[in-house]
Amino acid sequence: MSVQERRERERAQRHRLIIDTARELAETEGWEAVTTRRLAERIEYSQPVLYSHFKGKDAIIEAVALQGFEELAAALRAARAGVDGAEGEGAALAAVLRAYARFAAANPVLYDAMFARATGLSFGRPDTPEPLRAGFAALLDVLGPVAGEWDPGMFTEVAWSAVHGLITLYRDGRLPPEHQEARLNLLIAQLQARA
Repeated sequence: MSVQERRERERAQRHRLIIDTARELAETEGWEAVTTRRLAERIEYSQPVLYSHFKGKDAIIEAVALQGFEELAAALRAARAGVDGAEGEGAALAAVLRAYARFAAANPVLYDAMFARATGLSFGRPDTPEPLRAGFAALLDVLGPVAGEWDPGMFTEVAWSAVHGLITLYRDGRLPPEHQEARLNLLIAQLQARA
Protein backbone atom coordinates (compact mmCIF):
# COMPACT_ATOMS: atom_id res chain seq x y z
CA MET A 1 0.00 0.00 0.00
CA SER A 2 1.33 3.39 -0.95
CA VAL A 3 1.68 6.26 1.50
CA GLN A 4 -1.10 8.11 -0.34
CA GLU A 5 -3.47 5.14 -0.06
CA ARG A 6 -2.71 4.78 3.63
CA ARG A 7 -3.41 8.49 4.23
CA GLU A 8 -6.69 8.28 2.34
CA ARG A 9 -7.73 5.22 4.36
CA GLU A 10 -6.82 6.98 7.63
CA ARG A 11 -8.73 10.09 6.55
CA ALA A 12 -11.81 7.99 5.74
CA GLN A 13 -11.55 6.28 9.15
CA ARG A 14 -11.31 9.67 10.91
CA HIS A 15 -14.29 10.93 8.91
CA ARG A 16 -16.37 7.91 9.99
CA LEU A 17 -15.15 8.30 13.61
CA ILE A 18 -16.35 11.91 13.70
CA ILE A 19 -19.79 10.94 12.38
CA ASP A 20 -20.13 7.97 14.72
CA THR A 21 -18.98 9.98 17.73
CA ALA A 22 -21.38 12.84 16.95
CA ARG A 23 -24.25 10.41 16.67
CA GLU A 24 -23.30 8.64 19.90
CA LEU A 25 -22.96 11.94 21.76
CA ALA A 26 -26.32 13.15 20.44
CA GLU A 27 -28.01 9.90 21.41
CA THR A 28 -26.71 10.10 24.97
CA GLU A 29 -26.84 13.86 25.62
CA GLY A 30 -28.82 15.48 22.79
CA TRP A 31 -27.75 17.51 19.76
CA GLU A 32 -27.02 20.56 21.90
CA ALA A 33 -24.11 18.62 23.45
CA VAL A 34 -22.53 18.04 20.04
CA THR A 35 -19.95 20.77 19.65
CA THR A 36 -16.73 20.74 17.68
CA ARG A 37 -14.79 21.14 20.94
CA ARG A 38 -16.47 18.11 22.54
CA LEU A 39 -16.06 16.05 19.41
CA ALA A 40 -12.39 16.94 19.14
CA GLU A 41 -11.87 15.88 22.74
CA ARG A 42 -13.74 12.61 22.26
CA ILE A 43 -11.98 11.57 19.07
CA GLU A 44 -8.63 12.81 20.42
CA TYR A 45 -7.83 15.03 17.45
CA SER A 46 -7.52 18.79 17.35
CA GLN A 47 -10.38 21.01 16.22
CA PRO A 48 -8.45 21.96 13.04
CA VAL A 49 -8.35 18.26 12.11
CA LEU A 50 -12.10 18.08 12.66
CA TYR A 51 -12.58 21.20 10.52
CA SER A 52 -10.50 19.61 7.76
CA HIS A 53 -13.34 17.07 7.45
CA PHE A 54 -16.39 19.24 8.18
CA LYS A 55 -17.02 22.99 8.05
CA GLY A 56 -18.85 22.88 11.37
CA LYS A 57 -21.58 21.30 13.43
CA ASP A 58 -24.23 21.65 10.70
CA ALA A 59 -22.09 19.72 8.23
CA ILE A 60 -21.57 16.98 10.82
CA ILE A 61 -25.31 16.75 11.46
CA GLU A 62 -25.90 16.52 7.71
CA ALA A 63 -23.41 13.64 7.52
CA VAL A 64 -25.25 11.87 10.35
CA ALA A 65 -28.56 12.54 8.57
CA LEU A 66 -27.23 11.05 5.33
CA GLN A 67 -26.23 7.95 7.28
CA GLY A 68 -29.76 7.88 8.68
CA PHE A 69 -31.33 8.05 5.23
CA GLU A 70 -29.14 5.13 4.14
CA GLU A 71 -30.37 3.14 7.14
CA LEU A 72 -33.99 4.14 6.55
CA ALA A 73 -33.83 3.14 2.88
CA ALA A 74 -32.35 -0.22 3.85
CA ALA A 75 -35.10 -0.79 6.45
CA LEU A 76 -37.83 0.08 3.94
CA ARG A 77 -36.34 -2.15 1.24
CA ALA A 78 -36.06 -5.01 3.74
CA ALA A 79 -39.70 -4.55 4.75
CA ARG A 80 -40.75 -4.60 1.09
CA ALA A 81 -38.65 -7.69 0.38
CA GLY A 82 -40.21 -9.47 3.35
CA VAL A 83 -43.66 -9.40 1.78
CA ASP A 84 -44.68 -12.30 -0.40
CA GLY A 85 -45.66 -11.06 -3.85
CA ALA A 86 -48.91 -13.01 -3.61
CA GLU A 87 -49.97 -10.82 -0.69
CA GLY A 88 -50.30 -7.86 -3.04
CA GLU A 89 -49.40 -4.21 -3.13
CA GLY A 90 -51.53 -3.42 -0.08
CA ALA A 91 -49.50 -5.73 2.14
CA ALA A 92 -46.24 -4.28 0.85
CA LEU A 93 -47.50 -0.75 1.45
CA ALA A 94 -48.46 -1.61 5.04
CA ALA A 95 -45.14 -3.33 5.73
CA VAL A 96 -43.13 -0.37 4.44
CA LEU A 97 -45.11 2.31 6.28
CA ARG A 98 -44.97 0.33 9.52
CA ALA A 99 -41.21 -0.12 9.03
CA TYR A 100 -40.94 3.65 8.55
CA ALA A 101 -42.80 4.29 11.82
CA ARG A 102 -40.67 1.70 13.67
CA PHE A 103 -37.49 3.31 12.34
CA ALA A 104 -38.59 6.75 13.58
CA ALA A 105 -39.57 5.35 16.99
CA ALA A 106 -36.34 3.36 17.39
CA ASN A 107 -34.07 6.22 16.28
CA PRO A 108 -35.52 9.50 17.62
CA VAL A 109 -32.24 11.41 17.68
CA LEU A 110 -31.28 10.22 14.21
CA TYR A 111 -34.78 11.01 12.89
CA ASP A 112 -34.43 14.48 14.38
CA ALA A 113 -31.14 14.96 12.53
CA MET A 114 -32.69 13.75 9.29
CA PHE A 115 -35.76 15.96 9.33
CA ALA A 116 -35.30 18.85 11.76
CA ARG A 117 -31.61 19.61 12.05
CA ALA A 118 -30.07 18.85 8.65
CA THR A 119 -31.56 21.94 7.06
CA GLY A 120 -29.07 21.96 4.18
CA LEU A 121 -30.42 18.69 2.77
CA SER A 122 -33.34 18.88 0.39
CA PHE A 123 -35.38 16.53 -1.73
CA GLY A 124 -36.55 16.89 -5.30
CA ARG A 125 -33.61 18.84 -6.64
CA PRO A 126 -30.88 17.92 -9.09
CA ASP A 127 -28.31 17.99 -6.27
CA THR A 128 -30.33 15.82 -3.86
CA PRO A 129 -27.87 13.38 -2.27
CA GLU A 130 -28.24 9.71 -3.18
CA PRO A 131 -29.25 8.51 0.33
CA LEU A 132 -32.26 10.87 0.25
CA ARG A 133 -33.16 9.66 -3.24
CA ALA A 134 -32.92 6.04 -2.07
CA GLY A 135 -35.25 6.66 0.87
CA PHE A 136 -37.81 8.33 -1.37
CA ALA A 137 -37.47 5.57 -3.98
CA ALA A 138 -38.26 2.94 -1.34
CA LEU A 139 -41.50 4.79 -0.56
CA LEU A 140 -42.30 5.39 -4.22
CA ASP A 141 -41.89 1.65 -4.84
CA VAL A 142 -44.99 0.88 -2.75
CA LEU A 143 -46.95 4.11 -3.04
CA GLY A 144 -46.51 4.75 -6.75
CA PRO A 145 -48.53 1.70 -7.81
CA VAL A 146 -51.58 2.90 -5.84
CA ALA A 147 -51.43 6.52 -7.08
CA GLY A 148 -54.18 5.92 -9.62
CA GLU A 149 -54.83 9.08 -11.61
CA TRP A 150 -52.33 11.08 -9.55
CA ASP A 151 -48.68 11.58 -10.41
CA PRO A 152 -46.85 8.77 -8.53
CA GLY A 153 -44.13 11.10 -7.23
CA MET A 154 -46.58 13.68 -5.95
CA PHE A 155 -48.81 10.98 -4.44
CA THR A 156 -45.78 9.55 -2.64
CA GLU A 157 -44.85 13.01 -1.33
CA VAL A 158 -48.35 13.51 0.11
CA ALA A 159 -48.53 10.03 1.67
CA TRP A 160 -45.02 10.43 3.08
CA SER A 161 -46.02 13.82 4.51
CA ALA A 162 -48.98 12.18 6.24
CA VAL A 163 -46.82 9.46 7.84
CA HIS A 164 -44.14 11.95 8.82
CA GLY A 165 -46.78 14.31 10.20
CA LEU A 166 -48.30 11.60 12.38
CA ILE A 167 -44.86 10.67 13.70
CA THR A 168 -43.85 14.27 14.34
CA LEU A 169 -47.10 15.25 16.07
CA TYR A 170 -46.91 12.13 18.24
CA ARG A 171 -43.25 12.69 19.15
CA ASP A 172 -43.91 16.32 20.00
CA GLY A 173 -46.72 15.33 22.38
CA ARG A 174 -49.40 16.97 20.28
CA LEU A 175 -51.46 13.81 19.77
CA PRO A 176 -52.66 11.50 22.55
CA PRO A 177 -50.32 8.50 22.65
CA GLU A 178 -52.99 5.85 23.14
CA HIS A 179 -54.20 6.03 19.54
CA GLN A 180 -50.89 6.23 17.68
CA GLU A 181 -51.09 2.71 16.23
CA ALA A 182 -54.74 3.23 15.25
CA ARG A 183 -53.86 6.46 13.43
CA LEU A 184 -51.17 4.69 11.42
CA ASN A 185 -53.59 1.83 10.67
CA LEU A 186 -56.20 4.34 9.49
CA LEU A 187 -53.73 5.98 7.12
CA ILE A 188 -52.58 2.60 5.80
CA ALA A 189 -56.19 1.48 5.28
CA GLN A 190 -56.97 4.64 3.31
CA LEU A 191 -53.92 4.13 1.10
CA GLN A 192 -54.62 0.39 0.72
CA ALA A 193 -58.14 1.16 -0.46
CA ARG A 194 -56.55 2.53 -3.61
CA ALA A 195 -54.64 -0.72 -4.27
